[in-house]
Amino acid sequence: MTTALRPEPAAAGTAGPSQQPYAYARRPLEEPDWTRFPGWREVTAAEWESAQWQRAHCVKNVRQLRALMGDLLDEGFYADLERDQAERATMSMLVTPQMLNTMDVSSTEAFYADPVRRYMIPVFGDRRTDWPSHPYAARDSLHEAEMWAVEGLTHRYPTKVLAELLPTCPQYCGHCTRMDLVGTSTPAVNKHKFTIKAPDRHGAMLDYLRRTPGVRDVVVSGGDVANLPWPRLETFVDALLDIDNVRDIRLATKALMGLPQHWLQDEVRAGMERLATKAHGRGVQIAVHTHVNAAQSVTPLVARAARAMLETGIRDVRNQGVLLRGVNTTPDQLLDLSFALLDEAGILPYYLYMCDMIPYSEHWRVAVWEAQELQHAIMGYLPGFATPRIVCDVPYVGKRWVHQLTDYDRERGISYWTKNYRTALEAADPEALARRYEYYDPIHTLPEAGRQWWQERPTAA
Repeated sequence: MTTALRPEPAAAGTAGPSQQPYAYARRPLEEPDWTRFPGWREVTAAEWESAQWQRAHCVKNVRQLRALMGDLLDEGFYADLERDQAERATMSMLVTPQMLNTMDVSSTEAFYADPVRRYMIPVFGDRRTDWPSHPYAARDSLHEAEMWAVEGLTHRYPTKVLAELLPTCPQYCGHCTRMDLVGTSTPAVNKHKFTIKAPDRHGAMLDYLRRTPGVRDVVVSGGDVANLPWPRLETFVDALLDIDNVRDIRLATKALMGLPQHWLQDEVRAGMERLATKAHGRGVQIAVHTHVNAAQSVTPLVARAARAMLETGIRDVRNQGVLLRGVNTTPDQLLDLSFALLDEAGILPYYLYMCDMIPYSEHWRVAVWEAQELQHAIMGYLPGFATPRIVCDVPYVGKRWVHQLTDYDRERGISYWTKNYRTALEAADPEALARRYEYYDPIHTLPEAGRQWWQERPTAA
């Protein structure tokens, strides 16, 4: 037996690099030219890189979008958008210039097809007409409010909590899992509201953590922490660092991609460095978690913001994307996204969530079997530590890798899952760890017999 230290090039017909299902090629980042938009033709680079300018020029309605686009889009698109805003949208319209600038506006057809447009500016024509919502869709699909230990603090996992500090973001994603609370009301959804003032809520969260030594991990979210004035965010995180049992702090912000200018501000960078220094002294890990769904969203400004955060001394910048049909549900799209994050921005591909079962989301959602195939398809290309795990956030259970189901009725699209811990809701339930919890595939992905079964059920009404 011999070992080939210098193997011969792959023979014709064998699987060399060019014959692989995915061909890796490094693609340097590029900031698209915002002056291609008629409404931004006179915008300077200094204005573009200003967080204040970006916030002041967000697009919030059809009128503002039309003024920005000029003659780039046909009138039919605006009618499609207006109908969705009136009948289907669960989130009000709010898109930063940074995000809009990554969309393809070369024609109306290109704009319709653009992955970022499809989830940031959904239109009525995107939605399914047969099953726009699953019969078991819910506003708070993960039942987070049911698990509030105090208002805004979800204690679902034994050692981890989610702290929702505020109900707003710099931008609103159409598929938002917290659509019942985040943002302003729409004709389709009258939003819930916090009843306790923010300082009192934040104080109650900290008090709960001080008296609950079993919690070691706090996800600081909302909404988006970029919408909280920096001094208030720093004060909250600094107080977390004074709680002995807190060992991991994760700051959740889509704005690292949607508004990188915020994270590049001197005040934010200096404050994060103070927090990282204190965390390091205590042996606590701070990470930033962002939410990027498409490779085109990763631009030089996003990379600068991510590296600026890493330079403060925090542990990591990680990405938690969401699988969305028409956005990122092919192996090439997911691998392009992962390599753009990892190679060009220093952001770790971490999780890819299946889109949650909120109202009017069926056109985005994928079936569990489709997610399993995608996980299989992306294995082996990325380093193991940077291969994103595709997870299903199962109601009342939590995150589960898509291959962890215990049973699966493919015909009816019902998967069954178990859990290995109790939340406060099941504290006295002896069957909690033996019960099977259900998750549902989009009905349009089922075979004819499965679609017919759902059509005949009373819940179908």
